[in-house]
Amino acid sequence: MRNEIELEAIIEDYLNGKLTAEERVAFEQLRSNDPVVDHKVVAHKVFLESMAQYAQVVKLREQMDAAHSQIDVATLAESLRPHPSKLVKLWRNNRSAVAIAASFILLAMVSLYSIQSNNKQAGTFEAMSKDMAKIRSTQNTLIRDIKTRQANSSNNNNNNARFGGTGFAISGNGYIVTNYHVVRGADSVYVQNSNGSYKAKSFYSDPVNDIAILKISDKRFESLPALPYTMKRGSSGIGESVFTLGFPKDDIVLGDGYVSSRNGINGDTLAYQVAIPVNPGNSGGPLLDNSGNVVGIINGKENKTDGATFAVKSKYIMEALNAIPQDSLSRKVSYGKKSSLRGLKRNKQVQKMQDYVFMIKVYNNN
Repeated sequence: MRNEIELEAIIEDYLNGKLTAEERVAFEQLRSNDPVVDHKVVAHKVFLESMAQYAQVVKLREQMDAAHSQIDVATLAESLRPHPSKLVKLWRNNRSAVAIAASFILLAMVSLYSIQSNNKQAGTFEAMSKDMAKIRSTQNTLIRDIKTRQANSSNNNNNNARFGGTGFAISGNGYIVTNYHVVRGADSVYVQNSNGSYKAKSFYSDPVNDIAILKISDKRFESLPALPYTMKRGSSGIGESVFTLGFPKDDIVLGDGYVSSRNGINGDTLAYQVAIPVNPGNSGGPLLDNSGNVVGIINGKENKTDGATFAVKSKYIMEALNAIPQDSLSRKVSYGKKSSLRGLKRNKQVQKMQDYVFMIKVYNNN
């Protein structure tokens, strides 16, 4: 123990330069020959340096406390505070500049809010109808306002159809699918293709998915041949080419485009977004891929973006079809077979299917 204490004293004298030249040479020789001694020298040196640094911190703190005690903080703050008259003078001399700066700040805040708001999809969903009740929030109808008279005046008492859309056959014996918002609240419905105009009635409604199925109840209607298109069971990918047929006017109109998003407005998984320009009257029209598979049913567009159209996915049409009694559909859509439209040019596809696409005319006596 005594030897340890003596060694610590020698190390401290060595580090403080108190050893004679001969003692220093002898100690450095001992340090080089004994790793334990060398380690103790290094450790003691670090300890002394730490103590010196701490002493400096304590000294600096004492100096700062002494300086602070000599300052009258309250008096100094009072003397440096702006006098009210100076503030008034400053406002009067710089009123215009301050007003401009405030305007820029307000404009920046409004712009920032607008940018944040536009992170959601711009615009609101606009269904293809007019003056009809809302299916979803912010939904305005865009059904075509029809002023023409029905060809068979005895069936509709010479009343003009108020609204119209599009529908397409899902079987050869008179079942037609369209949007629910097209026929909602109708007193009577007529469907028309190149063969004639026929009275129809609502057979099945799905307001949640905006789908309605009509049944032609007119005895003059003759069953159609086998459907030239099929219902697509899978989903369509972004960039896939699609087309639609509809009645934004009295003649059938073709619209070509592609799938631009797997989801509808604001991420709605019910529908696709497609890049096809549509107009009032297109609601209920079929959306098909190049192979003649129905991938959806047109039901609306974004009112602030040209070509941003939405179509309810085919899976929801199939759900509606499955709700119909099987004995009612003597010619139901064949999901798994190839369509007769596959491989044809677009004009030939339109020719083969235009008799299966109907103009929907809605009458409402209220």
